[in-house]
Amino acid sequence: MILIATAIAAFHLIQLHGPGGAEIDINPHEISSLREPSEGSEGHFGPGTQCLIFMTNGKVNAVKEACENIRAMIEEAKE
Repeated sequence: MILIATAIAAFHLIQLHGPGGAEIDINPHEISSLREPSEGSEGHFGPGTQCLIFMTNGKVNAVKEACENIRAMIEEAKE
């Protein structure tokens, strides 16, 4: 029972929003890097994309939140 409680406490998701407004729950422990979209990539990602989240499984999530705000959420999740 203690093991299950520890596992639940260690598994904290952060909630973000995709360019279309959909809610995305992301495990901060699975994020490998955060990057702002480069200039000239406007048509490549949905409108309103402010940050690209690269995951350890190789997938990329485009989100509306700024990368600096996501970094703060990651730090909060560590506490």
